[in-house]
Amino acid sequence: MVVCLLLPVSAKAQTVEVKDAWIRGTVPAQKATGAFMDITSKAAVRLVALGSPVAGRVELHNMKMESGVMKMFPVDGIAIAAGKTVKLAPGGYHVMLIDLNRQLKQGDRVPLKLTFELADKSRQTIDISAEVRDIKGEPRHKH
Repeated sequence: MVVCLLLPVSAKAQTVEVKDAWIRGTVPAQKATGAFMDITSKAAVRLVALGSPVAGRVELHNMKMESGVMKMFPVDGIAIAAGKTVKLAPGGYHVMLIDLNRQLKQGDRVPLKLTFELADKSRQTIDISAEVRDIKGEPRHKH
């Protein structure tokens, strides 16, 4: 799924595009999962906040190796350089949905709100819908 939104910036318009948004499915009683997507912008922006009605908290996270151990930690934003694509993916930058209020099953669609900070420090929010995939992250097979 591709979502495009024009965000006003002074007299110009900038486009933020979100592609391939998906969320890892959960098992009953699981309270957290990850969301992943590709974000491209024609002008430099910064992803600074997220929200979803299925989670009590939604946070931006990153992962890195430290002394041979993979560690996950929250970040306060993710810069999207002009004309570049930032891939939010397992093992790197990603979104954490925490305090889930229900199980997320393969085939569900989950709304997400993404808030971007623009060059002039104003903020714009877009709404997307992410596909829930199975626990392994595999897309649903259609026959």
